[in-house]
Amino acid sequence: MSGGLVALLDDIAALARIAAASVDDVAAGAAKAGAKAAGVVIDDAAVTPQYVSGADPSRELPMIKRIFWGSLRNKLFIILPALLLISAFIPGVIPFILMLGGTYLCYEGAEKVWHKLRGHHAAEEETPAVDRGPEAEAKVTKGAITTDFILSCEIMVIAMNEVSAESLWARAVILVVVALAITVLVYGAVALIVKMDDIGLHLAAKDSAGSQRFGELLVKGMPSVLTTITVIGTVAMLWVGGHIMLQGAYDLGWHVPYDLVHVLEAPVAGIPVLGGFLAWLVNTLCSAVLGLAWGLLVMAIVHPLLKVLPFGKKKGGHEEGDIRAELAGYRPTKRNDDPAS
Repeated sequence: MSGGLVALLDDIAALARIAAASVDDVAAGAAKAGAKAAGVVIDDAAVTPQYVSGADPSRELPMIKRIFWGSLRNKLFIILPALLLISAFIPGVIPFILMLGGTYLCYEGAEKVWHKLRGHHAAEEETPAVDRGPEAEAKVTKGAITTDFILSCEIMVIAMNEVSAESLWARAVILVVVALAITVLVYGAVALIVKMDDIGLHLAAKDSAGSQRFGELLVKGMPSVLTTITVIGTVAMLWVGGHIMLQGAYDLGWHVPYDLVHVLEAPVAGIPVLGGFLAWLVNTLCSAVLGLAWGLLVMAIVHPLLKVLPFGKKKGGHEEGDIRAELAGYRPTKRNDDPAS
């Protein structure tokens, strides 16, 4: 009897060790997959605060909460099942989906750089107050969830590609962990960013001189922080998108671009201590430059098409900017080329 009990305890211990190892494998897989998607995560965190910019402070967190749940639904109930089915039945499609997503990232990053250099959308941020309300808020959150869906697709595809060698169930668990962790990370950071100025105002009202100075620093520094995050997000999009295109071209048999990058890495790779970092920096820079070039090329093809296709026409200009302005109580002024003006 005692021998049977000891054997049972041994079996339970063995099962516990297996379970612990599985948890470790899942954690390692999730960390690996999440790290590869970091560039898109940064851009997701950089993009979302723009959607609640100008909203009533009391509505900022409820809006972020709605976007958070929409993002989680996108990842868990739409993107994850679709990716698992694709990986199970037509895994050869995943590299092409990845490159399509990489092209989108390059296009978005290049478009942001282009508009920044051209100085577009400045008028939309300086228009007079007119309107606000629940309808505008609903439009903004819907637009944010739609944008998040595209970024979430890319995050999940990158994560899937990193754990493609795992079993189907392991992939599913790892992707669930990645979806939960990244969504909580992104929208936790977004909530902190958009409320930072409120925290600063609260501290500035304290009696302590130190609290007041720190509060004033937070309030004055937040515009610079948001600008920095946006710049980092744009660079991350170009870097990740360009690297996806480099690696995808290499995997499909076109080795010349990546071989050239490796040639450029070689002179710095052998430098003691810093060689590895400098080689990564060269690789990253090359990826970002390629991402910008590819994005500009896609822009040159897509933008003329958007002018003639029905779904490419915008009502009253840049729709995303107009919606955010409406939420904040602004309406874009009539443009000179607007027939209604």
